Amino acid sequence: MKLLIVEDEPNLLSILRKGFAENNNDVSVALDGKTALEMIHNYTFDVVVLDVMLPDVNGIEICRRLRASKNFVPVLLLTALGTSENIVTGLNAGADDYLVKPFKFGELDARVNALNRRANQDIDRVDVITIGDLEINGRAKTVKRDGEQIILTAKEFKLLYYLAKNSGRIVSRDQILDNVWDINFDMNTNVVDVYITYLRKKIDKPFKTKLIHTMKGLGYVIQP
Repeated sequence: MKLLIVEDEPNLLSILRKGFAENNNDVSVALDGKTALEMIHNYTFDVVVLDVMLPDVNGIEICRRLRASKNFVPVLLLTALGTSENIVTGLNAGADDYLVKPFKFGELDARVNALNRRANQDIDRVDVITIGDLEINGRAKTVKRDGEQIILTAKEFKLLYYLAKNSGRIVSRDQILDNVWDINFDMNTNVVDVYITYLRKKIDKPFKTKLIHTMKGLGYVIQP
């Protein structure tokens, strides 16, 4: 899993980071709400572990902003406030689960794994993205445009799917490398541009309306 841990207490953050990393997760961290929002906006995570009491933007407000922007990444709230009222507030703000401090890491790990499984099951049930006349089925790994089937390689599909999940949002080459290739490529490589060209030949060239756009100096965006 790709995890984001948002916690302003350094000792606890270190423990959580180490524990999740030892379980073979890709762990990113943020110490405050503003940084967390920027990271969630710029990168894709499977689960966010989010402390409620944070500098500048608290965990409840982060949940509200994510759901308002149609970002449904699973969120588990960590809270020192274990009253029913506080828990209800967090869940109503958009959190998927909560854990009251202090807690055992094993329980947190199990809950995070459960959220990830549930999210993947939801994707398997319904995962069709529509952009104009383009239809991408994430479960069947199929692509149609104007009703016509388009055959893509596995990497072409993964790139298109990532762009589509971020429809209307500019994604940089570095973000694409991190989320599609998922390895430390030489950032000077032109592999992203090459695969964008491949996609355009199949997705855009045969059709009147172009969907994949280059934003000079910034990256790429897919939108009608």
